[in-house]
Amino acid sequence: MTLHIGLLVFPNVQQLDLTGPYDVFASLPEVTVHLIWKTLDPIRASTGLTLVPTMDFANCPALDVICIPGGKGVDPLMEDAETLAFIQRQAANARFVTSVCTGALVLGAAGLLRGRRATTHWASHGLLEAFGAIAVQGRVVRDGNLMSGGGITAGIDFALTLVAELFGDQEAQATQLQLEYAPAPPFNAGRPETAPPEVLALTRQRGAALLAQREQIVARVVSGW
Repeated sequence: MTLHIGLLVFPNVQQLDLTGPYDVFASLPEVTVHLIWKTLDPIRASTGLTLVPTMDFANCPALDVICIPGGKGVDPLMEDAETLAFIQRQAANARFVTSVCTGALVLGAAGLLRGRRATTHWASHGLLEAFGAIAVQGRVVRDGNLMSGGGITAGIDFALTLVAELFGDQEAQATQLQLEYAPAPPFNAGRPETAPPEVLALTRQRGAALLAQREQIVARVVSGW
C-alpha cells in the first residue's frame, strides 16, 4: 500500500529544510511524496530557488506523514488561519506529525506542541515554550507520533530516523548509503556551543531583526488562544 508523505511548501521556505527530507523520502519504494500548498503556482524559496507544488490543500489526500519545513516564510504562516486549519486536519489522523527547523513553530501555532517534547533551529529554540512545548536540544526529537528535526541540515537526520521507524533500520541505512550521507564538515562551527565566539556573535547579529519580528508574532499568536 502506498504511503503518502506531504511536505508543506510555501513562499520563503528554507529550501534545504524541504529538499533534504524530500530526497530521502523520494528514494523509497511505495511512497508518494507531495509538495503541498494552497495553489499549484510556483513558489520562490528564501534563497531564490523556484519550487513547484504538486498538490493543493483542497485535493490533498489523507497523509500518513505531514512535515512542516522552516525558513523566513514561517512567520506569516503562524498567523495564517487557512494553513493552520489544513495542518490540524491532516495531523488529526496522520501516523506521524513532523517538522524541520522552524517549521516546529508552525506546529506550535496550530496547537500541536502543547505538553510535547520538540526541537527547532538553535536561534529560535527559546520560542518553543511559548507554545506549551517541552523544548529539547537535539538533532532529532521524538515524542510519540511527533518528530521534530533541528536546524536545516538536521532535516536529513530526521528523515532517516523516520524511515527507520516506517521501514526498519536496514532500509534507512540503504537510503543513507545511496545518498552518501557521511558528514565531515571542514569546521566545527555547526552549533553555538562549538562555534568561535566571534562567529556566534556575527550570526546572532545578522539574525537579530528576524528573531525580534518572530518573537512579536509568537506573542500575538499565543495571546489569541
